[in-house]
Amino acid sequence: MTTTQQRTAGARRPRRGEPRRNTPRVLVLPETMTVKELAELLDQSPVDVIKQLMRHGIMVSVNQVIDHQVATVAAAAYSVRTRLAEVAEDTSAINAGAAEDDEDLLESRPPVITILGHVDHGKTSLLDYIRSTAVVEKEAGGITQHIGAYQVSQDGQPITFLDTPGHAAFTAIRSRGARVTDIAVLVVAADDGIMPQTDEAIDHARAAEVPIVVAINKMDLPSAQPDVVKRQLSERNLLVEEWGGDIIAVPVSAQTGDGVDDLIENLLVLSEILELKANPGRDAAGVIIEATLDRRRGPSATVLVQTGTLKVGDHIVAGGAWGRVRAITNERGETMEAITPGSPGVVTGLNATPEAGDILRVVSNERTARQTATRHGQRGSTGNLDTVLTLDNIVKQIDAGDVKELVLVLKADVQGSVEAAVNSIEKLSDGDVKARIIHAGSGLVSDSDVQLASASGGIILAFNVGFEIGAERTAERLGVEVRNYQIIYRLLEDVEQALHGMLEPEYEEVVVGRAEVREIFAGRRGVQIAGCRVLDGRITRQGSVRVMREDDILVETEMSSLRHFRDEVNQATAGTDCGIVLESFNNYEEGDVILAYRMERVN
Repeated sequence: MTTTQQRTAGARRPRRGEPRRNTPRVLVLPETMTVKELAELLDQSPVDVIKQLMRHGIMVSVNQVIDHQVATVAAAAYSVRTRLAEVAEDTSAINAGAAEDDEDLLESRPPVITILGHVDHGKTSLLDYIRSTAVVEKEAGGITQHIGAYQVSQDGQPITFLDTPGHAAFTAIRSRGARVTDIAVLVVAADDGIMPQTDEAIDHARAAEVPIVVAINKMDLPSAQPDVVKRQLSERNLLVEEWGGDIIAVPVSAQTGDGVDDLIENLLVLSEILELKANPGRDAAGVIIEATLDRRRGPSATVLVQTGTLKVGDHIVAGGAWGRVRAITNERGETMEAITPGSPGVVTGLNATPEAGDILRVVSNERTARQTATRHGQRGSTGNLDTVLTLDNIVKQIDAGDVKELVLVLKADVQGSVEAAVNSIEKLSDGDVKARIIHAGSGLVSDSDVQLASASGGIILAFNVGFEIGAERTAERLGVEVRNYQIIYRLLEDVEQALHGMLEPEYEEVVVGRAEVREIFAGRRGVQIAGCRVLDGRITRQGSVRVMREDDILVETEMSSLRHFRDEVNQATAGTDCGIVLESFNNYEEGDVILAYRMERVN
């Protein structure tokens, strides 16, 4: 007997669309699933499940990925209770660090540093200088490889640097649920000052809630003006220490190396203050920094271990990939036996190439690894819509008390519009619920904007601007809502209504088809059957219908039966005859028109 048969044995199977009122049972559901999968578990058609969710203001499609809470809403309509399944893959363990470990088991670990900044301000040069002069235990003749992460040493103390293409990649990893970075180093050119991309980097670091250290680069140039940079930082609420603030700002030159040792010393001091610790004795968990397919070795992945120790021979799973660690190497291609917390390494032995940001975990055996990866792949095959972020959804979360702030990314056509919108939004609040603008700027909505909104659980407000190439597709893939406005007060109205929990989606009625009642037949138990001819469009079994008599609306209801002769059908098209039975309506007259319609969202 199948699982479904076991669930339903001894119970009357309700008519599709009929809520189960007297069949109390409990479904064990995963954290996420598609609407179609939920419908199969409930023994209902996907259309009926969608209608139940629509009645609660939740708009979904058949392949939409929904979470356990949304599934519970639909299940309740059929008197079915739900319980969240035990899921082997738990990313909270690495995000919480060593919080669940005994204090006596924790040991200090290296800090993980990401360097952010404007593309022309010397970020790459600074990384190159640090790497060439302070690679841990660098040996003559060693072959250096680019692995996306590496360690340097200052007075025997290691520091891990992440070599990402910039703040977009930094945020993309965070958007997948992994907080990787401990400290962000913001590189600002002393001769150029803060640029728009610098502002973006500041906002990304703040959204990640990590400390910021400023490296004022290019101090070897005659045109260097460090005080101008410090003033610009203060205008962005980043007040440096010598001006009475708490932001460490170090003047450096990536060309001459002046100040680099001072920068690294400050990073070590800050890491001591942060008291970064982890338990190296537990099963490892970490994050994939980057992954490639090597023709000789197969899939290889750069891993940053955050807790535990990853050893050769461990069974691992990372996203939809699984395997057993065959070999570990460092950035110089040297063999390693293990990777300890806060350290990177290149791992081979996976059956496929994982994605950057995937969580890597050690599991007990190959079977568990394969099953966990398969579950992840099944969820991933439906797309990334499980992270859909819309203003309506956020309003519901505010109403439920799940969030206390509305996170926004604002883009406008000119800086004047940006400033006007920011000033107006900051004045809007509703008790403990506030609007928080994590980034505001002029210009087109960029891929970086979308990544930031996705990672921060926010939405994008676009005033008189469009998208950069590829950004709209990224928003669709990540499920980030971008709301467009041409009138500033419309934007402010939506924000205010969202904060007050009053925002209602707008719908318009779309007529699907019309049928005229030609004859009336008596059915069982006093039910009348309307013999109809479809005049235009189509009449579908699922959906809403309205009975019209001349210009009067007699009833708005749903269809319980649609037949063509003796056969139950899903639809009847123009020019065909059909028999219609409606829910709770029997008073037909010849000439009545049955109007089939659906409601489509327009905003």
